[in-house]
Amino acid sequence: MATFSPSLPGNVNTGSWLRDKLFLGMTPKAYLRSLITPWHMVAAAILAIGLPVFFQRFAYGIGAVSNLTDTNPWGIWIGIDVLCGVALAAGGFIIASIVHLFGMKEYAPLVRPAILTGFLGYAFVVVGLMFDLGRPWRLPYPMTFAFGTSSVMFEVGWCVALYLGCQFVEMFPPIFEWLGYKRLRAWAMTLVLGTTVLAVVLSTLHQSSLGALFLIAPSKLHPLWYSMYLPVYFLISAVAGGIGMIIFESTLSHRTFKTQTGHLSHAQLDHLALGLAKGGAIVLYLYFWLKVVGLAHEHQWSLLLSGWGLWWLVEVIGFILAPAFLFLFAVRGLSPLLARVAAVWTVLGLILNRLNVSVVALNWNQTERYIPHWKEITITITIITIGVLVFQWMVNRMPILLQHPDYAGESH
Repeated sequence: MATFSPSLPGNVNTGSWLRDKLFLGMTPKAYLRSLITPWHMVAAAILAIGLPVFFQRFAYGIGAVSNLTDTNPWGIWIGIDVLCGVALAAGGFIIASIVHLFGMKEYAPLVRPAILTGFLGYAFVVVGLMFDLGRPWRLPYPMTFAFGTSSVMFEVGWCVALYLGCQFVEMFPPIFEWLGYKRLRAWAMTLVLGTTVLAVVLSTLHQSSLGALFLIAPSKLHPLWYSMYLPVYFLISAVAGGIGMIIFESTLSHRTFKTQTGHLSHAQLDHLALGLAKGGAIVLYLYFWLKVVGLAHEHQWSLLLSGWGLWWLVEVIGFILAPAFLFLFAVRGLSPLLARVAAVWTVLGLILNRLNVSVVALNWNQTERYIPHWKEITITITIITIGVLVFQWMVNRMPILLQHPDYAGESH
């Protein structure tokens, strides 16, 4: 796999600049040959199937590629592309807060990849919304022409847009380091603390507001998942999912981009994983008891004896309490492997929760049930694949994992 080169040539011609910055020092022909890998072949196959479906969606409308109806207007594009995408991208503001606000500089190597993951996550949430909206060109209308200040969607739209802007600003330092713009990089570094604080505020608002969206549908969402605490559930589960995603992403990057992570030994990465596992255990344990409190507050104990109750218990005990204890065992036993298993388990639990709220338990009492069309699944997989390819492209060129030698010793 091609790797990021820290060299920054001075006065070079356009061809040399393109070769160094875009083709990683190789000729275009050699660079194209380097792309022939098993992963790229799989990605090419996905794109070959997915891109024509993209065209079909925008040429012929939502009905041509989905099973969405007036009864079931929300499907996996909202459940996975939006709700899961936003929640799993929470790792960016979590790790930035840990390093820049709480001064835990030992976690600095995890900041830039987490912020890049968060930035791409939110960017592709917007892409996913373009497919879900009947008139995608009207996406900015709630923020420009229709100021529905009493609407939850108004707040979510503004917060997501502003947060995406914050993460773009947080990406300035590695971009300017890549391009060799030292003065702009120095200016961008002065913005880090302010954008981190703003990102935390915005994340707190829109993560919880996504849960508040479902408060307007008490008759549509099953009582076991409907609760006045939904905004709190969405926020705290996003924090847990963000922690799990940081551990998972850092582990995967450390193995995939080996030539760029030599400065961070396996022992150091294991230590950081165990440190994050402590936070994961606390957050998940708190989340579990909040779910129990919500159940008690709504007086829904009798529903646990139903089939829906069994599925609720699978989510709460199997994917909240179980990974919480696994995180705890990992910390007590100093087992990074258990911490990583618990991290993946937590991520899967968050995905299960978002799908339960937005798809499975929504319209639970309707005879017309929603089953996603294969083209909906194809579009979602294709969007995720493009996101991974963009992540790979940026990591191979910019100092995301490998610290630029001109700024060695600085925190990210």
